[in-house]
Amino acid sequence: MKRTVIFAIALVAASCIRPAEERAERDAEIGHATVAGLTLDVRGGLAAVRDARAGDVELWQSAPATEVVLQRPSGAPARWTFRLRNAMPDLTATLQRGATRTPLPVAQGAIDTEKSVEVDLPVGESVLALGPADSDSAQPLRFAVMSDVQEAIDEVQDIYDKVNAEPGVRFLLGAGDLTQQGTVSQLERFTTKLRGLRVPYYTTLGNHELGVTPPPFQDMFGRGNFSFEFQRVRFTLLDSASATLDPMVYDWLDGWLSAGRDQTHIVAMHIPPVDPIGVRNGGFSSRAEAAKLLTRLAKGRVDLTLYGHIHSYYDFDNAGIPAHISGGGGAIPERFDDIGRHFLVVDAAAGAGIQGVRIVRVD
Repeated sequence: MKRTVIFAIALVAASCIRPAEERAERDAEIGHATVAGLTLDVRGGLAAVRDARAGDVELWQSAPATEVVLQRPSGAPARWTFRLRNAMPDLTATLQRGATRTPLPVAQGAIDTEKSVEVDLPVGESVLALGPADSDSAQPLRFAVMSDVQEAIDEVQDIYDKVNAEPGVRFLLGAGDLTQQGTVSQLERFTTKLRGLRVPYYTTLGNHELGVTPPPFQDMFGRGNFSFEFQRVRFTLLDSASATLDPMVYDWLDGWLSAGRDQTHIVAMHIPPVDPIGVRNGGFSSRAEAAKLLTRLAKGRVDLTLYGHIHSYYDFDNAGIPAHISGGGGAIPERFDDIGRHFLVVDAAAGAGIQGVRIVRVD
């Protein structure tokens, strides 16, 4: 009996060593599907396949520009409609087969971030490229940052209105805690509220998305760990919702840091490695891991780190990297500091780093 108890305790302890393991493994599956004989592979997992049936696929995009590698056997339907959600308002579409690129018409949906593309696919491999025409330009880039909406979902529209009114903002970047418990109904409600936002919202998850096991976040919004490039600025979002990164993620991160070493590189996650004020120990569970991660980011020449989790605003440095905590989506304030609901507007440029970060107060 004693041995049985000890074995059970050992199993429980082992399961706690990698609390984010299942989510990391699920990340590797995002963006891949086979339907009616057609195989889809979204490069980098930068879109979730929300629905797929013969001749019709719905994708939730996690980045401004995505590429979908398509393998169509002779027996599969030729005519396909791709319904795109969380898409850039100025999205264009191209079908590439070998060296031939064919522009495709893009139909506007009911809101700015909904598009659809109809295409006749050839037999064999082709690539559907989706993104703005300026995706690879080096012009200055402006985006917004917001996290920690949680129970304030009914009031989020006035934040979106302010984001919509900011000139030049291309997308909203999120650092998690969209909901209270991460249930399907709460995530669906969040999706409905997003219809008032005129730009896409690219986000990772927070600890409040872990109230359901397994969390449905990835099926609806895509990977928690991912990296993309837009206008020659690299963005990397990490799943730190369990106050740690899974070992698999460190392997991915090494590749993303290498790719972004000579670029302007912005890294965002929910729980910061180190809590800059220490009011409730809102950092990683392990100080050793926090040091390990920040050392990696510093050696990778990251230009800016963005966090949520702490429901206020803080501007500081970690490992010499400029850092901002923005938890102003409406969750109960961490401190009564008169900051209230807010978001950030960030200006960045290829090869020139971060040009500015400013707070926009909503309350």
